[in-house]
Amino acid sequence: MTDQLLKDLKQRMKKAEESLEYELGGIRAGRANASLVDRITVNYYGADTPLNQMANISVPEARVLLISPYDKSTLGDIETAIQKSDIGIPPSNDGDVIRLVIPALTEERRKEIAKRVGQEEENAKIAIRNIRRDGMDSVKKSEKNGDISEDERHRLEDDIQKLTDEFTKRADKAARVKEDEILGN
Repeated sequence: MTDQLLKDLKQRMKKAEESLEYELGGIRAGRANASLVDRITVNYYGADTPLNQMANISVPEARVLLISPYDKSTLGDIETAIQKSDIGIPPSNDGDVIRLVIPALTEERRKEIAKRVGQEEENAKIAIRNIRRDGMDSVKKSEKNGDISEDERHRLEDDIQKLTDEFTKRADKAARVKEDEILGN
């Protein structure tokens, strides 16, 4: 039970970390990044299909994202999907490919985006702490039911705290990397 509990908590914390990375990937940093269009889906023959499954997405220059559809007939649908998305960058369609030119960020906008990174980091930390609380509650309940000893409870609580500290540091690091990217450090 104890190893399974730790394994389960670690898995849940990993999901919180992956969620943070996904959210950070959607935050624009003033330079082109293929993850910017990860959330965009295109209506392709009646089905919502992720853009990255319909086109090759490359970064030929620091501030240009190049989208080359595998099927040229979907160019208009892809362009429409990008316009309807929340990325706020107008697509440029030349008949073969779509270019997204990422505008340079003002200092004020960089600070706003950095605040959003901080909010996403805090959300991840809250999720990690909630997972820790669930684990601690489970351990206390097991001790109360007589499934584990007091010494084992203390050991498990220490292990859960170490796991929490590890994932909190990883969330910090991911947020710092994104902030540095945004602020140009």
